[in-house]
Amino acid sequence: MKKIAVYTSGGDSPGMNACVRAVVRTAMYNQVDIVGIVRGYSGMIDNDIVELNSRSVSNIIQRGGTILKTARSAAFMTPEGRLQAYNNLKAHGIEGLICIGGNGSFTGAKLFYEEYGIPCIGAPGTIDNDLYGTDFTIGFDTAVNTAVDAIDKIRDTADSHDRVFFVEVMGRHSGYIALAAGVAGGAESILIPESAEDWHKMIDFFIGDHKSKKAFSIVVVAEGEEHGGAMQIVEQLKAMDAQFDARVTILGHIQRGGSPTAYDRVLASRLGNAAVEALLSGEANKMAGMRNNMVVLTSFDEAINKTKHLNPDLLRLVDVFNC
Repeated sequence: MKKIAVYTSGGDSPGMNACVRAVVRTAMYNQVDIVGIVRGYSGMIDNDIVELNSRSVSNIIQRGGTILKTARSAAFMTPEGRLQAYNNLKAHGIEGLICIGGNGSFTGAKLFYEEYGIPCIGAPGTIDNDLYGTDFTIGFDTAVNTAVDAIDKIRDTADSHDRVFFVEVMGRHSGYIALAAGVAGGAESILIPESAEDWHKMIDFFIGDHKSKKAFSIVVVAEGEEHGGAMQIVEQLKAMDAQFDARVTILGHIQRGGSPTAYDRVLASRLGNAAVEALLSGEANKMAGMRNNMVVLTSFDEAINKTKHLNPDLLRLVDVFNC
């Protein structure tokens, strides 16, 4: 393999630049030409492909976002779009791909490989940490630290005013950020899509028979909680008890930005390096992930379709610490 391409796709996550840097430097170390596809699958269709070298990725390991940009592409999900992408890659002599992204990005790479046979290795870049086959995804640690920093600040004002605050974090289908940030931030309750029991415990904590006497409380809510986001949940509690009062803070996209933590930089560097080495050794249609601090390869099919379960010990800690 003489020439490969790297692209970032889907939602951005802190550490993507560190991963791009690792991919470029590893390709150069192995004397393989490397190019970058700008704006993911959209750039692949639009032929927005740029040469990369050591200088291209200098001084980016500490930067959030992605220098290659990212976009969602409806056109790539059509046969015509994928054919155009394939023709562009062949015109550039590109023989393999490194995809830094999440579930949807790997779905596109898997379909592309099945149709045109261009091998791809993925690096898990998503703050949600919801991909099967890796203990952590690139950006998760930074997002959790961002959320915890906000919770710490909110706790100060909650304490000062003896108030209840509901803090909404990202996680449309996954409660990983909410659970980790809630435990680290000392939340009295955590609401996540994966656990229906937490809803009833939270109601009992605030307005049930075992109503808490605490002067102030913090509740962390994943945006995909089945009863709605933080705003909707507070409205439901007010409907149950007119005396209930709470403030809502929605952290939103600040969780996707910022300088990556040291852990995310190291993780991104290891996975970017492993992805290129796997591609050059003949692997295809797989994701490079981290399990028990060891790099492992997992098929795209498993990474996309298998469920990654939350650690039940963390869920139990919420009850233990909230006595």
